[in-house]
Amino acid sequence: MAVNGAVVRNPDHWIDLARDRITLDGKPITTKRGIYILLYKPKGYLTTYRDPEHRPTVYDLVEDLGAWLAPVGRLDLDTSGLLLMTNDTAFADHVTSPAHLVSKTYQVKAATLLTDEQLERLRRGIELSDGATRPAEVRRLRDGAKHTFVEIVLTEGRNRQVRRMIEAAGSRVSKLVRTAIGPIRIGDLAIGKWRRLTEEEIAALGGRARQPAPATSNTSAARPAARTCSRARNKRIWSKS
Repeated sequence: MAVNGAVVRNPDHWIDLARDRITLDGKPITTKRGIYILLYKPKGYLTTYRDPEHRPTVYDLVEDLGAWLAPVGRLDLDTSGLLLMTNDTAFADHVTSPAHLVSKTYQVKAATLLTDEQLERLRRGIELSDGATRPAEVRRLRDGAKHTFVEIVLTEGRNRQVRRMIEAAGSRVSKLVRTAIGPIRIGDLAIGKWRRLTEEEIAALGGRARQPAPATSNTSAARPAARTCSRARNKRIWSKS
C-alpha cells in the first residue's frame, strides 16, 4: 500500500482519509463508510496488530468484521475493558487528544486497603515521573477484608497511568477494568465481544459518523450501553474480567 506515493508497511500507520491519497498496487482505494466499534477487551490480549511472541491480540477478536481498524488509545496486557476501534482517524484523534478532556473511567482493585488520605491524594493529582497528574474523580466502591475497590475517572491518558497513580499512593493494582469512555459504557456486552457504536454515541464522543454501516455486531443484540453502573453490575464486571 502507498500513501501519498510512499510505500507504507507499518499496519499501525495513521491515514487521514480526507486528505491522503491511498493506492494499492498502483490503484486508488477509498473507504466507503466509517466503522466505529466498542470491544470488551479481555485480560491477556495485546492492543496491537501482531506480536513477535505470538500472544493473542485484539485483532483476533474482530476478524469477522472484514475491515481494517485501529485502536483508539490502548489498554495494556493485564487490563481489560472498553476499547474503541475505528477506521476514522479524525474521530480517534478527537477522543485521544488531552485537549478535548474525554473522560476514561476505570474500576480498580487495590492490593491493599486504601485510606481516605490516599484517595484524596489521587483526587488532587499525584506526582509521577513525568509530572503531576490532573485532578481525578475517585470514588470508593467498597472495602473487602484486604482490598479496596475504587472507581477512577481521568481526563488524560498517560502510559499505565492508573497503575502508576496507585503505586505512587502507596499500593498496587491487583485488577483493572476500563468501564467507560466519556458517556459510553460497556453495559451488558460480554467479555471478548464487540458491537457497533450508534450515531448518537459517536456524536456524544465528539465525532460525526462517516456513512455508518447498519448497527450490527457479533453479539445477540447491539444496543447502547447504560450510563449508570449499579452495585450488581460492578460485581458482574469484577467477576467476568
